[in-house]
Amino acid sequence: MQFKSLAAAIAMTTAATGLGLATVVDNTANAQETYEWKLVTSWPKNFPGVGQGPERLADLVEKMSDGRLTIKVYGAGQLVPGFEVFGAVSAGTAEMGHSASYYWKGKAPAAQFFAAVPFGMNTTEMNAWLHYGDGIELWNELYDQFGLQVMAAGATGVQMGGWYNKQINSVADLEGLKMRMPGLGGEVMSRMGVAIVNMPGGEIFTSLQSGAIDATDWIGPYNDLAFGLHQAAEYYYYPGWHEPTVMFELIINDEAWSSLPEDLQAIVKTAARDVNQDVIDEYTARNNDALQTLIDEHGVKLRRYPDDVLARAKEISAKVTQELAASSPMAQKIYDSYSAFQDKVVNYHAISEQAYYNARNPEGDTTAAE
Repeated sequence: MQFKSLAAAIAMTTAATGLGLATVVDNTANAQETYEWKLVTSWPKNFPGVGQGPERLADLVEKMSDGRLTIKVYGAGQLVPGFEVFGAVSAGTAEMGHSASYYWKGKAPAAQFFAAVPFGMNTTEMNAWLHYGDGIELWNELYDQFGLQVMAAGATGVQMGGWYNKQINSVADLEGLKMRMPGLGGEVMSRMGVAIVNMPGGEIFTSLQSGAIDATDWIGPYNDLAFGLHQAAEYYYYPGWHEPTVMFELIINDEAWSSLPEDLQAIVKTAARDVNQDVIDEYTARNNDALQTLIDEHGVKLRRYPDDVLARAKEISAKVTQELAASSPMAQKIYDSYSAFQDKVVNYHAISEQAYYNARNPEGDTTAAE
């Protein structure tokens, strides 16, 4: 049925639904209102993988909302520096942000549990805790004091251990190195004698090339190749014990979120869930090809961390996470939930995922790492 005017449509809807005129007018106005939002990120604009996630989210939201909600994405430094995303969204400078929660350890130390825990849960396990445990509820509870909503919006999978300008044969070889490594992993490395330097991704290459740092983690072969890190260091270590995944976050200013009608809120949530899966899918698809390019075309020397380094890192990691948990009642609450969930999934994965990997590759590690 077509109506000659908005007034006629409202009159018909009022009669058909029995709703009051004010309710119908309000609902109709909300359906017609458009929103233009800004999304700031901690990544270079359009960077592969992590930088493409927020671009995909903006595109999905615009299409699903038929243009009622449009989002302009800003890379790190275009509107605010990469490490100021959290504050900018909290203050309302931008309505949305895309980043990783361990960057905010100075503001909310317990936020590190939602990004990466050394020797902790991987992407599949983290998503299960967030969406079918109480992870998302705890994350939002933590961010309530900052006036923020938060959703998971991508993950890296198990990362690489990092780039070094010399070979690491033992824990002793780490002593005195200057390394970029954020979050809890950085704290563990610090206690192993490494001088930790924090910097956003866009500064890593020049710092490594100039000698301002001796080593760095970033993400994995797909992103590390794009950054050209092989031009600044020749040794590439695995496994990424410090970051069995990094979960990326979509943060939204509370007032901005409350201004959206429920259908647009649902669209944003749906787009975030899509991006959350799409980002890890892309990393899984791209990482091996990029790794082979690094080895075969650029002569990168792939190495496994020595056993004593991994053993020492695991020992210290347990202490670091327990100390963080004891730092506040909220941190303890999050840690208790996280660790209890990890115990359950590890128990099952021992006879599922891990048992399958062992059966698929019974000879163990067959990479050309040595």
